[in-house]
Amino acid sequence: MSISTAASLLRARPGTGTAAAQPWQRTAAGANLLAADGNLGVTIFEEITALAGRHGAINLGQGFPDEDGPAVMLDAAREAIASGANQYAPGQGLPVLRNAVAAHQERFYGLHVDPDTEVIVSTGATEAIASALLALTGPGDEVLTFEPFYDSYGAVIGLSGATHTTVALEAPHFLPADGALEAAFTDRTRVVLVNNPHNPTGAVLPREVLQQIVDLAAKHDAVIVTDEVYEHLTFGPVHIPVATLPGATERTLTISSAGKTFSVTGWKIGWLTGPAPLVAAVRTVKTFLSYTSGTPFQSAVAVGLGLEDSYFTGAAAALQAKRDLLGSGLRAAGMEVLPSAGTYFVTADTSPLGITDATELARRLPELIGVAAIPVAVFCHAEGAQRTRSLLRFAFCKKTGVLNEASERLARLGGLL
Repeated sequence: MSISTAASLLRARPGTGTAAAQPWQRTAAGANLLAADGNLGVTIFEEITALAGRHGAINLGQGFPDEDGPAVMLDAAREAIASGANQYAPGQGLPVLRNAVAAHQERFYGLHVDPDTEVIVSTGATEAIASALLALTGPGDEVLTFEPFYDSYGAVIGLSGATHTTVALEAPHFLPADGALEAAFTDRTRVVLVNNPHNPTGAVLPREVLQQIVDLAAKHDAVIVTDEVYEHLTFGPVHIPVATLPGATERTLTISSAGKTFSVTGWKIGWLTGPAPLVAAVRTVKTFLSYTSGTPFQSAVAVGLGLEDSYFTGAAAALQAKRDLLGSGLRAAGMEVLPSAGTYFVTADTSPLGITDATELARRLPELIGVAAIPVAVFCHAEGAQRTRSLLRFAFCKKTGVLNEASERLARLGGLL
């Protein structure tokens, strides 16, 4: 088959609008990957990573650590592999991990979940999010997220055929404006997807905003899906799971994973908890995506979830110090560093440098000073991209020496523009 013939098979079927687009096109459009001519574009992550490699730049664009997680977890994974735990785990997840997740929810948040009916293990949080949205939404529904939004949200919402609606998180503190949530909810809002702590901004939403989401979801009979993968990585504010709030438990699916908490992003072990009927619906879809994965890693993650409190507080404190280190370099570069109360990320405003297009600056930085970052605009729809056009996201989940070098390079930026 020729390339042109294969390409013709990917064209949208006759018709107009999003509904006529093929699933891959809806997915690409949702993730801002569909070019004006209808062809697939390159992600900004691929583009910036390639530029970083070409110029030997320090890549602070993608949010993955450059250090391994706890040795006891790594040893447990090796032991599991050596002992033969290399075949399919149950589709719902290994009992040892489901029990560990249930114990974790009770230990840290006082949430009581049944490991047999209210917990499933997924291939990272990304699969759990996709399974939930594909299970619960479709054409005619609306899925509400904050904006900026993690790119996989738009992709899966597009794949589902639902409409993606947003509420702006406004700089510098990245909170919704008064009345914005009420205006965004409608009787077509089927799911509100809440990322807290929030990627890419680093915001940790306060209790009053979270409770407002719960109250509006109840008013409009919507399901709340929460992405809480940075739950243990907050710097000052205490993480509040939405499911702990009055009126939330019966309509909330909570998602987290091992990748960020334990610096094992490559293991791709996540989990979802919530009311049994909702969990069963999600499991129905999840079963026919990956079915199961990561058998030896599941038991190792169970070990990690049982670590002493000092591990969790120590991990957050170490990241906070790295955030402050990188922040000093960004300020020396002449940027305004916006508050980051959690996650791996800090947002910097380039407008004090006279920059009006941070996306173009992001493409120049690897060659200009040997540091790579991601523009916040790529996490937004068109209007949001205009609002965030001067913002860059930097990842500080790197070794201290790497951040020191990045800070030194950043300090040279002002004299080169």
